[in-house]
Amino acid sequence: MPRPDYERLRKLWKQEMDEHQYALCRSGPGVFLRSMLTAISDEETTFIKERQADLDIHHGVRLEILPLDGCPNNPVLRRLQILCALIFQVFNLQEAPTSKGKALEWAGKAMLALFPGQKARYRIWRLMEKLMSRYSFDRCTKTTELCSRYQYMVNEYPHWVFEKAVFKPFEGQKFPIPLGYDTYLTMAFGDYMELPPESAQIPKHDAVFVDLDHSYKNYRGVYFPVVYGSEEKKSVAKQKNEKKQEGKAE
Repeated sequence: MPRPDYERLRKLWKQEMDEHQYALCRSGPGVFLRSMLTAISDEETTFIKERQADLDIHHGVRLEILPLDGCPNNPVLRRLQILCALIFQVFNLQEAPTSKGKALEWAGKAMLALFPGQKARYRIWRLMEKLMSRYSFDRCTKTTELCSRYQYMVNEYPHWVFEKAVFKPFEGQKFPIPLGYDTYLTMAFGDYMELPPESAQIPKHDAVFVDLDHSYKNYRGVYFPVVYGSEEKKSVAKQKNEKKQEGKAE
């Protein structure tokens, strides 16, 4: 989703959506998801990822939304954009990267050690997010993915790839995909139509527990911890507010 629409979605969601069945999930002040993306969670299902099993968050089956950002043509500005994205990743996920060598891993650990407080970390990753996404999606001739692994951050897709959608059949329905889907998939994954060897056909996002018929809320304290500060805190706050309103009415 282009960055302008990505940010607009969060505002419209609060105005337009009833969160009884679906919830919009995105890291922010007091909200730690261990994910750089926005996700829409189906609250009537359960899909607990191994990576998030220690968190008391929305654990429904999720549609993950990746923002697309404009990419500057100037090579120096482009390197700075990637640097900001890497710093954003460190403070948003609150962990050092481990896939780009020991030097970057140590640098990440050092930054986290210098800023152990949650408020400071949030301020830093919000600043980095603003800096890395300041290039206009509509005006740039290239597009990139910054809320992802480094191997995708460095990709520079032609802007026309995402200018509009085309509809393709899937499971008896037609769904919109980017106009330049072949260019995008080839640049991101190589020969995406060729199956990998059986030894490599292993899920990279293991699930601790899946139940497509019941809400994850039934499994709080069983497959993921109960943490006072999420649903419980909201419930207590709601009760206090109701009592306060009753007192005013009397």
